[in-house]
This record gives sequence, structure tokens and C-alpha cells, in this order.
Amino acid sequence: MPTNLNDDLASLRIDHSARGGGSRRGPWLVVGILSLALAGGGWLWASREPVAEVRTTAAAVRSGAPAAGGAVLNASGYVTARRRATVSSKVTGKVLEVFVEEGKAVRQGQILARLDDSQLRATLGVVEAQLAAAERGAAEDQARLREAELTLDRRRQLVEERVISRAELDQAVAQVESLKARIALAEGQVEVARTQVHARRTDLADMVVRAPFDGVAISKDAQPGEMISPVSAGGGFTRTGICTIVDMSSLEIEVDVSESYINRVRPDQPVEAVLDAYPDWRIPGHVITTVPSADRQKATVRVRIAFEELDPRILPDMGVKVTFLSERAPDLGTEAARPRLLVPKGGVRTVDGASVVFVVRDDRVERRAVRTGGTEGDQIEVVSGLTTGDRVVIEGPAELADGTRVKER
Repeated sequence: MPTNLNDDLASLRIDHSARGGGSRRGPWLVVGILSLALAGGGWLWASREPVAEVRTTAAAVRSGAPAAGGAVLNASGYVTARRRATVSSKVTGKVLEVFVEEGKAVRQGQILARLDDSQLRATLGVVEAQLAAAERGAAEDQARLREAELTLDRRRQLVEERVISRAELDQAVAQVESLKARIALAEGQVEVARTQVHARRTDLADMVVRAPFDGVAISKDAQPGEMISPVSAGGGFTRTGICTIVDMSSLEIEVDVSESYINRVRPDQPVEAVLDAYPDWRIPGHVITTVPSADRQKATVRVRIAFEELDPRILPDMGVKVTFLSERAPDLGTEAARPRLLVPKGGVRTVDGASVVFVVRDDRVERRAVRTGGTEGDQIEVVSGLTTGDRVVIEGPAELADGTRVKER
């Protein structure tokens, strides 16, 4: 069958209506859809739920009884030494040698330093020579006195025999009395010279600085070549001490207790101390006394506490937290067997007068009311409201609320 050329050419013609070239609605429709998508994403971004960052810890069970009764008061303070001295010299002088170093133990009477004593030694030589001269002068007068007394005895005999006159006897008597007075003066001069020698020797001994008691040197304050003085002088160029010594057997704790709670503190009351440097080490102690004076600026009263046993790890000026315990000792048969659920004190908050904790569950916090018991150092016992292993928030924002989404650090 012959092919129609016109029909074939018509089949090759492009239909512009199929391309949409005759309508303008297509591009605007795409722009509208994109705008709605962007607006929806922005609304979702703006309305997304905030996430609070918190730090948590697991509630842990501890068995065994505390050292004494329950805690009645907590306080913080520092380790102090009752015997502590900055050792200096009695006189101003130049340091020649220093025989002490930080951290070294010293014994009472041990030489710590020597000062320049050359001038004092020269002065001592002068007064010793004066003493020797005074003693020789007194010895010479003693010899003359013995001779005068012999002459007096002979003249008395001659006067009885009427060989010499009475005037010559009186002259011999006057000579004896004169020599006695002269000897008394010489003896006084000898005593003065001896006193001067003793004073110069004491000054010489003061050029040697010794330890006043047994202890440990915690600082070395002077070096050879520096000037030292018992008082501040020289515009800061003169040292006032050789070293500082602490008697480690006199270490104790001093804490400031609010005067509102001082009625809970009694002499010999058992305490439990925890050093900031060793938070897991509980040190038993007892109250020595309450200083009978209050600080009106801080409204506190100072309390002195003794360690039951000293340890080399305890150092002066260390920070320490103290828990004052009740006088009643626990029943070890029942108390030791009862497990105690403990959490850090920072995990328990007070809201409307009630104790609450926030427990993390599935990235959200759940507020729980709890009942607390006694404290042990920086831990507090939770009697009810928690179970072992609950993740308790111990650090977080103050506005934390029930159901808040959180992220654990």
C-alpha cells in the first residue's frame, strides 16, 4: 500500500500544548510548596524541646554501722598546730650558715644557723684581758696587805718595848686599812670584769640559732649572706626568721560552728573528720573544748577537735570537714546488719519544705519525694523513695522540673 507522505510529516509535528507552554501556573506551584516546607521546618526548629545538662550518680548501698551515733552537726575547718614557731635570733646579725631544709625533722637544741660573730669574739677577748688584769691587780694588793700586816705586828711589839713612838704604829695601822680598802675595790673590779665576760659569752652564744622543740621544718626563710633581726628592719631587706618549725604531735582541728547550733557541741563528743585531700578516709576524733568567745562578724564559735590517732598524711593547714556525732553509740548487732542507701548531699533538694530528688529515666528526670536519715561525711542516707542503682541528679540547673529532658555529663 503506498505511503501518504503528508500523513508521515504530520506525525512528526511537535504539539506545544503538551509542553505546557501555554500555562504559567506550573513554576508558582513549585515555589509555594517549597515555602510551605521551609516554614514547617522553621516551626519545628523553634518549637523543639530544650535539653538540660546534668551530672548523675548511682544510689549505693553501704553496710556496717558508723563510728558512733548519728550525725547531729556538720562543719568545716582546717588542721592547725598548737606548737608552731618561726625561729629567729635574739640579735641582729649576718647569716653565715643555715643547717635546716624544708621537710626535715629537727630536735630540741639542734643548731639551725650560725651568725657572723667575729666582732663579738674580738670584744670577748678584750673583756677577758681586762678580767685577767683586774685579777692580777687584786693579787698584788693581797701580797702588799700581808706585808703591811707583818709590819704592823712588829711595830706593836716595839711600841710595847718603848722603842718607837705611837705615831709610827698609827702609820702602820693606816697602811693596812688602806690596802684592805684597795683590795675590796679590786675585787669589785674583778667581779665587774667577770660579768662583762659572761655577757659577751652569752652574746656569742646567741649567734647560734637552735631549735626550741622537736618538730619538722616547713619553711626556710633565710639564706647565708642575708641579715636577720628579731624585729622588722631595713625596709624589707632584713629577714625576721631562719625557719618555721611545727610540732607534728600537736596537730588538731579548728572549726567555726554557727552560734545557732553550738548547743549541739559538748566536750569529749565523738566526731568524724574527712580531709579534703583524702575524701574516702574517715578519721575518728573528739571535741577538746569550745573556745569561750564568739566572732560577731561571722556569728560563729570556734571549736577545737583532737585526732584519736595521728598519721603522717595529716598536714598543717589542710582543709577538713567534720561531722559531730551523737553521744549514744549504736546497737552494733542491728545497726551493722542494716544496709544504708547513700547519695551525695548535692542530690537531695528541698522544695516547699520537703526533700526531693530527681532520677533520670529514659533521658528525662522524674521528681521523687524522699525521706532522709543521718549523714556520713558528704553522703546522706535516703530511708525511702529510692532504690539501689537509681541515677540521681547531683548537679543541674536550678529550674529542673519533673519531666525535663536531660543529657548526662
